[in-house]
Amino acid sequence: MAKAQNSIQFSQIGKGVQTCCCASHIHTVKPHGEAIMQNVKLKKLANLVSNVYDEEEVKIGGNRDPFEIQVTIGCELQSEETSVGFAQLAYQGTDLLSLENNLCLPSPQAGSRAQHVCRQFDLYKFFMETVHKFISDTCPHFIWGLLDAGKEDLRQLKPEAWLSSGSNPGPCLLLLVCRVSGFYPKPVLVTWMRGNQEQPGTERSDVLPNADGTWYLRVTLEVTAGEAAGLSCRVQHSSLGDQDIILHWGEEEASNSIGFILLAVILVLALLAGLVFWLRKLWLADSSP
Repeated sequence: MAKAQNSIQFSQIGKGVQTCCCASHIHTVKPHGEAIMQNVKLKKLANLVSNVYDEEEVKIGGNRDPFEIQVTIGCELQSEETSVGFAQLAYQGTDLLSLENNLCLPSPQAGSRAQHVCRQFDLYKFFMETVHKFISDTCPHFIWGLLDAGKEDLRQLKPEAWLSSGSNPGPCLLLLVCRVSGFYPKPVLVTWMRGNQEQPGTERSDVLPNADGTWYLRVTLEVTAGEAAGLSCRVQHSSLGDQDIILHWGEEEASNSIGFILLAVILVLALLAGLVFWLRKLWLADSSP
């Protein structure tokens, strides 16, 4: 779900508008898109609100002391085809009204002040239509455009990792190899660890592309035969979140050994079954008259 939101906050003394802050908050894949959403329509909205509000303050007998109004306008995508737009105004930090479907809806807790302002807003048909078009058309198309442009940034493929031993580097030495493949995007961190300590002497190959657009990496560590126990390869990647891949040296070899043992047992049983069948067939042939 993507959400774009612009907000403007200003205070007013009489007819003068003093902008306190203007901020844009766009929760999408492209932070630099914020500049696009800084729209002059917000400033026009602020001026219109201030003028209408000032007139209504006088009409309903309000005072002319400084006051503050906050305006929030934006949209939220709920699926590839539906979106929800919103335009909300607050007075002194309290909800005042919202604009939906070309209608001004006063907030229940705002009392008569919100009803007076809404009646005035309803006279500005062009303004209401402009706000409606912005939150129902301009804003969603803007976010869809960002999401389409950022598909590659959203692509996440988890890596596969496995351990093996490399060519013998010398007497009583082992070359431990941790291979990681099939991950996307490219940034990845692969380390040989003992407990929580990264092992010195780790060598990393370049991160190379696979034919399918994913990436491959090879990380090695040279140790003596007696030092291999207790070592592990740790893989950190954005697609894994906090669930790092940790492969302990010796576990794969043990599982492979068990697999070979099971395979050998199955082969022996198959040979025995075949031998029994052949002997039975031979016995039946000799017993027949």
